[in-house]
Amino acid sequence: MKPEAERKAMRKENVLIPFLKKFDQYPFCVKFRQEEYRIGDGEPKFTVSFKEPISLSDLMASTSLALGEAYMDGSLEIEGDLYDTLNHFLSQMNKFSTDKLALKKLLFSSRSKGNQKKEVQSHYDLGNDFYRLWLDETMSYSCGYFQEENTSLLQAQIDKVDYILKKLHLEEGMHLLDIGCGWGFLLTEAVRKYGVRGTGITLSQEQYEAFQDRIRKEGLERQLEVKLLDYRDLPECGRQFDRVVSVGMVEHVGRGNYEEFLDCVKSVLKPGGLFLLHFISALTEHPGDAWIKKYIFPGGVIPSLREILYLAGDRRFYTIGVESLRRHYNRTLLCWNRNFQERRKEVVNMFDERFARMWELYLCACAATFMNGIIDLHQILFTNGGNNELPLTKWY
Repeated sequence: MKPEAERKAMRKENVLIPFLKKFDQYPFCVKFRQEEYRIGDGEPKFTVSFKEPISLSDLMASTSLALGEAYMDGSLEIEGDLYDTLNHFLSQMNKFSTDKLALKKLLFSSRSKGNQKKEVQSHYDLGNDFYRLWLDETMSYSCGYFQEENTSLLQAQIDKVDYILKKLHLEEGMHLLDIGCGWGFLLTEAVRKYGVRGTGITLSQEQYEAFQDRIRKEGLERQLEVKLLDYRDLPECGRQFDRVVSVGMVEHVGRGNYEEFLDCVKSVLKPGGLFLLHFISALTEHPGDAWIKKYIFPGGVIPSLREILYLAGDRRFYTIGVESLRRHYNRTLLCWNRNFQERRKEVVNMFDERFARMWELYLCACAATFMNGIIDLHQILFTNGGNNELPLTKWY
């Protein structure tokens, strides 16, 4: 290494270790340039090994982006369990730095129809074959519902859908709208078990085509339909629905569009109808994580529970049930990561090593954020205005 390059590397090293010493709640070891540094008291639980230094300016601009990209590039290695390591760091996320002004374009992207469709497709249109590798057979890409300690991922997803459908108090002949319908498992189950009609909307071309194929193969053309449609176009569809459900979709709407989202639901839901919103939530309102927004969910924003309840009340949506499934999502993500690791070589062949490292980091980091309560998962059950016809006692 040339003298000037070596001096720059040494300067980065001199700031890297002091920066990491902030995260001393649990003991760990840092390896850099054949030197070892112990951080925290006690026996190290894992080791973070740096092949290249990271500048203080990068760490201060976005700690998650700087460390995340280093892991993706292979210049940061973890000796130990990746989830346990992230669980350690993310339990101290208040020590992370984010320069919101410098990252304004990344953190606050356009909420236009065209841009949001592009953002959604960048994630969900990675290919159905990719998602089949590590999701369960239902192709459910949302939080499962684990009723027992040894419940499998497949059973947890079946039970989650069954739980949602029971909450919706479906009756034969009703029309159910699913906003962000994914690959269609929920609507298919609703049609089969309750004799309802179903309409699903999505912005993902891959999901749309797969759901269309599923409808044809199962002979459900008369009961089921799927549309490539933005939720903002629902008021012009000319239809009214008895029930509306949305699972893991409002996170793509963006702060500033929640009012319009709820207005669109209101416009197509019959008076007294039920609306179940299943979504990742937060305690407070924040723009999101820079690494996640750059590499995983462009434009994604996590609503707070309180802002959704506040805005829903303004629209005479009566809240009749709120439930947290936070720890269920932690377990779901760990199941996905286990499946992913079993098929990792195939992922590398589909994409490359950097993509595989990115995706495992995403799955493990999200599992850790749920475990630490940084984010939550809520199901809210609303009625459109008062509904005195529902059972007096809990029906699910």
